[in-house]
Amino acid sequence: MTALNITRLDNSTHDFDSQLKNLLAWDESDDLEVHQRVLDIIANVKKNGDKAVLDYTNQFDQTPFKKATDFELSIATLKHAWESLPAEKADALQTAANRIKAYAEQQKMSSWQYTEDDGTILGQKITALDKAGLYVPGGKAAYPSSVLMNAIPAKVAGVGELIMVVPTPKGETNQLVLAAAYIAGVDRIFTIGGAQAIAALAYGTQTIPAVDKIVGPGNIYVATAKKMVFGQVGIDMIAGPSEILIICDGKTNPDWIAMDLFSQAEHDENAQAILISDDADYLDKVAESIHKLLPEMERQDIIRTSLCSRGALIKVESLSQAAELANRIAPEHLELSVAEPELLNQSIRNAGAIFMGRYTAEAIGDYCAGPNHVLPTSSTARYSSPLGVYDFQKRSSLINCSESGADSLGKVASILARGESLTAHARSAEFRIK
Repeated sequence: MTALNITRLDNSTHDFDSQLKNLLAWDESDDLEVHQRVLDIIANVKKNGDKAVLDYTNQFDQTPFKKATDFELSIATLKHAWESLPAEKADALQTAANRIKAYAEQQKMSSWQYTEDDGTILGQKITALDKAGLYVPGGKAAYPSSVLMNAIPAKVAGVGELIMVVPTPKGETNQLVLAAAYIAGVDRIFTIGGAQAIAALAYGTQTIPAVDKIVGPGNIYVATAKKMVFGQVGIDMIAGPSEILIICDGKTNPDWIAMDLFSQAEHDENAQAILISDDADYLDKVAESIHKLLPEMERQDIIRTSLCSRGALIKVESLSQAAELANRIAPEHLELSVAEPELLNQSIRNAGAIFMGRYTAEAIGDYCAGPNHVLPTSSTARYSSPLGVYDFQKRSSLINCSESGADSLGKVASILARGESLTAHARSAEFRIK
């Protein structure tokens, strides 16, 4: 068994910056073999459509499909999965769905316009995507929460058709995933996965419709394929390993904090869990709790590897320094486990989701708080945001010139266009000048 040695840092040391940089470094070096394999799969699907998807699916997922039309599950199948769920699971799934929908409703953008003094109208028109694709991991990796988090904002946005793909290795489906798809309003579902599913959604086949945007998590082949089809379609993001950063003032039960760190470390060996405190003794107490509680964890080997390789306990001089450090790290999940979280939150600029107060476990956000759990990772919270309704809406600019507006604006456009030696631009505007 690997010893549990978690990195300890102190921001007052001379080499703290370099130590922090090393801690946060994530080696996501391109795997050329994976890239080439994915390129080949995408090219084959573009060329051969259903046949390529059928061949790859039967090869990789060990399925017995005879024809591509066998991929699609009926809405009746999804409905049956929902109606046959045990009451406790059905209630939990419905509660989560209701909360996610209520939050998403607050995010909808609306069209707007205003009229200038000369009668010219300017504005913005909001429209939903026609089609969106949702990738869901399948088989033993069951993530009904991801179905809800990705599908519900799309439906709230008004997406015309939501297409879900989920692999079924050896024909294995997950009842919770299918039930979640049903209550979230997924329109069509195909039992395919991997890079071939991404290619099918991006370019379309005889059976699988092409979409405008692809969202949802997947393995390295799925992530690489999403990168490669970006431009043909939109994508949500390229997610890195899960992250949690906790700022604590030393007053929260250390067992709670240890388990919060575990909650993200258990995702995979590359996940990152960091605790920052201005109380050195408290960091020791949390370390003790980690050692005490780890043997109870089903995924203790994954947690241990994650904490030893990418975790850290960081001592700072003050909570204001902790906030400054959090902004540098820009974590996916940020817990403010302090007496006055609202006050500390005023100093936070970069975080995917902020969990405020001692009673707000990050895990609540993963499932049922309401805000989306699809969040920016790897410091991308510096410039990006959680998945939301706005990711499934488009903005079109509106310009309606009055006769007077065409005259005054045409003169301005003419000068600027001729300054750029674009004569046709200038004359197009000048034709409308009085």
